[in-house]
Amino acid sequence: MLENFTVSLVDEVSSNPCPPIIVGLSIGGTTGKTMTLAKKALLRKVGESNPDPEVAKLEKDILERINRLGIGAMGYGGTVTALAVHAETFPCHMASLPVAVNVQCRCARHEEIIL
Repeated sequence: MLENFTVSLVDEVSSNPCPPIIVGLSIGGTTGKTMTLAKKALLRKVGESNPDPEVAKLEKDILERINRLGIGAMGYGGTVTALAVHAETFPCHMASLPVAVNVQCRCARHEEIIL
């Protein structure tokens, strides 16, 4: 269900965030903690998996499903819609399992230097 939610969200935003994107996913904690962790997940090096094998598998599975959407770079179609899915988790009560998804657009990956 979490995978479906994340993939359908990326499908819904489609090319708006200028793919290829990075997806920050957070599961658990309080609502505020979840939002913060989703942003923190975006700061991890691209392709660096979560140290928890179960969470790393979730990241890999969601990334594969997102790239099968066929949105592609800049929304022109293709096999690379996302460069990475980074997930963070935090303990919480099962009755209130907050989830946050943060989609990082191309402008956040831009790098420049002034000499």
